[in-house]
Amino acid sequence: MKTIDKIYINGEFTTPQGKQYFDLISPTTNEKLGQVLLGNEQDTKNAIAAAKEAFKSFSKTTITERIQYLKNIQASIEKRREDFIDVMVEEYGGTLQFSTTSFDYMLKSFDSAINLLNFYSFTKTMGESEVQMTPIGVVGIIIPWNSSNGFIASKLSTAIAAGCTAVIKPSEMSAQQTQLITECLHEAGLPKGVFNIVNGLGEIVGAEISRNPDIAKISFTGSTNVGKIIAKEAVETMKRVTLELGGKSPNIILDDADFSKAIPLAIIAAYMNNGQACIAGTRLLVPENRLEEVKKLITEIIPNTIVGNPKNKTTAVGPLVSVKQYERVQNYIQIGIDEGAEILTGGLGKPEGLEKGNFAKPTVFINVNNQMRIAREEIFGPVLSVITYKTEEEAIEIANDTTYGLQAYISSSNEKRAHKVASQINAGRVQINGIGHDPMAPFGGFKQSGIGREFGTIGLEAYLEPKALIR
Repeated sequence: MKTIDKIYINGEFTTPQGKQYFDLISPTTNEKLGQVLLGNEQDTKNAIAAAKEAFKSFSKTTITERIQYLKNIQASIEKRREDFIDVMVEEYGGTLQFSTTSFDYMLKSFDSAINLLNFYSFTKTMGESEVQMTPIGVVGIIIPWNSSNGFIASKLSTAIAAGCTAVIKPSEMSAQQTQLITECLHEAGLPKGVFNIVNGLGEIVGAEISRNPDIAKISFTGSTNVGKIIAKEAVETMKRVTLELGGKSPNIILDDADFSKAIPLAIIAAYMNNGQACIAGTRLLVPENRLEEVKKLITEIIPNTIVGNPKNKTTAVGPLVSVKQYERVQNYIQIGIDEGAEILTGGLGKPEGLEKGNFAKPTVFINVNNQMRIAREEIFGPVLSVITYKTEEEAIEIANDTTYGLQAYISSSNEKRAHKVASQINAGRVQINGIGHDPMAPFGGFKQSGIGREFGTIGLEAYLEPKALIR
């Protein structure tokens, strides 16, 4: 059993002043893996003070220097590839497939930041004035448990590219993963105080980051409810915020799509990351006159969607992160039943032989209408709702009838038609005939899926303040 009793402040591993321990529990077996000593309010203030002091000099570093720091981090992380994959599988329950992909995306975060620095102009001419894009200051980075190190890499790499310093609050449930990336960041040799990491609870560490006047910006990924709390606190000191929040993504299968390809892809989109993905395509919109075909395809595919030990190469769906999350998903399945939706496959309880872990049955509901709670609320588990439509116009209307707008999916054999439909969907990203990631394209949500964007030029500029010099 491992005890993590250090946080990282001002270039050093240090013992937190907090006294509370948090147990780290395996989602696969529910056995205790270890414990982490949590930081408190004073630890957070110390981290912010270190970042504030470091900002004085780091904000003046050259592009060449920042590129070298990013390369150092990337090289340090790359050396420990297997460790990163293994710890995500063990502590979080991410499947081997997903954890491997996550590692690759993490490395690409640094490529993207370096690419930006190679072409981005921090000085522009607008009208007759010079506009300097200046680092915003100390950034508070608050991240969830469903891709902990991936979020640290993408947000911190952007902050470094902008010339900002950072205080990071990861999920306390991800402490082993955090320890690993902290060791790599330390090895990279950044100046003291450029990054600081405090394990702790949201209502203590996160709250101090949200209200502290020396934090200039918060970059948060997590639930819409927590995002609203952070935004309310941040406005008191006029912090800039980037909030990447929840989703209830529609997946529209148009009538001219190749259903033999589109439906398997839809299952992958719904159950990615064990269903614990804000971008998961959890509302499957299909033509009413093709429903029987869809049902047949789903019932053929699901038995081949292997639920099991995330260490196995063939596992497609692993455990949910905690007992609490498992119970949440079970509650929503019961809600769907009570609302009158019909279970096509899956349902309540755990798959046979997987009773020790937090495993949920991959569930598909049919006879769902878009006003049901299972169609409107983010479940964050392997639960898919199939909704029928009569016309293309109705499909677009149903897709947009949501409080969210993070991502959407369109399948069609006609690229022009798919593009036309995609252009009418109110979402930050729309995937056309596939599932992909462009690290140079903006990512973020419409409506209650968030404020602001990450990645690419737009994401970088969220860490910069324009200063106009008028002569």
